[in-house]
Amino acid sequence: MVRKEVLETALSCVDGGREQDYGKPEDNFGTIASLWSTYLGYPVTSKDVAAMMILEKISRIMSGHAKDDNWVDIAGYAACGGEIESTVTITKNGESK
Repeated sequence: MVRKEVLETALSCVDGGREQDYGKPEDNFGTIASLWSTYLGYPVTSKDVAAMMILEKISRIMSGHAKDDNWVDIAGYAACGGEIESTVTITKNGESK
């Protein structure tokens, strides 16, 4: 798989099938962040979810059994995280919304 294929496949995932299955990534990441926050007992943001999902894929790559899908997913999570980062509004008390 060449670079362009990785990026095109990631794009088709985040703008296509997965969005149809699970909704907008920022909404899904918000749900995940809420669940993780409850479980961990401290706030987790949608942006944190994107970064931690990338780390999860990196751990799979480090196992020595990487698949193209790991790289595609990293590209997709990075795109979603970048979009979330660019649309986050910081409130007066320093929290993001």
